Amino acid sequence: MKSVTVLTLLLILLNTCLSQPIPNDSLYLAQPRPGDSAVVFAPGLISLPGRNEVCITFSPDGKTVFYSIEFFPSPGVPFIMHSEYKNNKWSKLDTASFSKTRMSNEPFFSLDGSRLYMSAKQVVNQVGQVDLSRVQKIDSLWGNPVSLGSPPNTTADQYHPCIVSDTSIYFSTSSGLIARCQYHDGVYLPQVVLQYPINYANLTQTWGDPYVSPNESYLILKSTRAGGFGGIDLYISYKKANGTWTNPKNLGSKINSQYDETSGDVTPDGLYMTFGSNKDLKWVSTGFIELLKHTNFVPYLKTQIPNQSDTVGKIYNYIFPDSTFVDDDGNNTLRYSARLSNGNPLPSWLSFDSLARKFSGTPLETGSLSIKVTATDTADISASCTFPLNILQNVSVNPLNEFINDYKLYQNYPNPFNPGTVISYSLLNNSRVVLKVYDLLGKEIATLVNSYQKQGTYEVNLNMNKLNLSSGTYIYSISVTDNRMRNIYRENKIMSYIK
Repeated sequence: MKSVTVLTLLLILLNTCLSQPIPNDSLYLAQPRPGDSAVVFAPGLISLPGRNEVCITFSPDGKTVFYSIEFFPSPGVPFIMHSEYKNNKWSKLDTASFSKTRMSNEPFFSLDGSRLYMSAKQVVNQVGQVDLSRVQKIDSLWGNPVSLGSPPNTTADQYHPCIVSDTSIYFSTSSGLIARCQYHDGVYLPQVVLQYPINYANLTQTWGDPYVSPNESYLILKSTRAGGFGGIDLYISYKKANGTWTNPKNLGSKINSQYDETSGDVTPDGLYMTFGSNKDLKWVSTGFIELLKHTNFVPYLKTQIPNQSDTVGKIYNYIFPDSTFVDDDGNNTLRYSARLSNGNPLPSWLSFDSLARKFSGTPLETGSLSIKVTATDTADISASCTFPLNILQNVSVNPLNEFINDYKLYQNYPNPFNPGTVISYSLLNNSRVVLKVYDLLGKEIATLVNSYQKQGTYEVNLNMNKLNLSSGTYIYSISVTDNRMRNIYRENKIMSYIK
């Protein structure tokens, strides 16, 4: 009985020792804590010359660390290193057992510390695709990577997993986009790609490397965007009440540099962000998360204004939606202005009501305008959108649909004229119509119509002001091919322009 009691006491003592929290001065491999300016993490221990340290993750109890190394020795494949805090000290850094025979990268601890997520190949000798995978801890041993299945995986590679509180997963797709898969009833639902302004900010994606807080209130990502510090920078975005994300903000010069910054992951206690920079791991305090939340958001163009068109002599009215531009500080902070894209003011016939976001006016002549709308916030930061407004000839079909028994080009009216006249023609069948104006030497002056039109009688308004022609005699010519390519009709008429 005495021996049993002693054994029980020893087990209790051992369990108590093992469950003791790690001393604060031993946390994070006993490294001195950073402030609001990023510093190299564990120089000479983890951040070493001649290799590229990428991601690092700590267990929730702080007693285990995993980090990945890429392209070392060159041109080797990524692998994962680890260390554990045992017997009041950190063990020697060594390659993780599951990483010795297969590609594994970008480790990320589950919130309870029982699983390690990563991007990994499922078979040894580097064969096969890269899947989002997990390693299970049983007692004190870690198993081999097991694919999370499909979804979230597809037939392409997936990278950089981040698990949130409900076990849903954010990651980078093979096309460089950030995606999310909801975890529901024990399975992952199909992936959903996050929309602009998180993705699609540029033509060349930069793989995202998402870190999302457990409650999904903010997202840290890497990206290349206007106003950056040189290479790839780290940005932060905040989740809005409607489930969308704010326009990402650059983390600033205390964190970003002329080099590429990647893999911004936050430690389990929420106090520090670790990330890759210039082939080293760095870390910084997370004070920027709350600070940037209350600084100005840059407005952005959400929806391109579509191409616009109108006809000579008809009133043009267009109101672009309030949702065209987004300011995460509130769209009521935006003021609007409009000019031609070359910086010149709008033509005299076209007005813009900035409060109603409304263009209106009656065009007098044909042409094409390139219009630039600018939305400016209270910090005088702006976003813009350029769209074309094409002014066409007034071509109208006879509303009476009178009986038509042939193709016909009518004499213009009035004739002689200054500066405008009307040219009419009839189509027996649905046809391709080309109507042009020439001088007496056969030089083409203008194309009035070049389109497919239905049967009917049409009128075209011609205004000679824009053509800058002298008084004289001109020829207008029509060429018609019916929809079955059987009938071809051509005719010319003479008209007189008196300037």
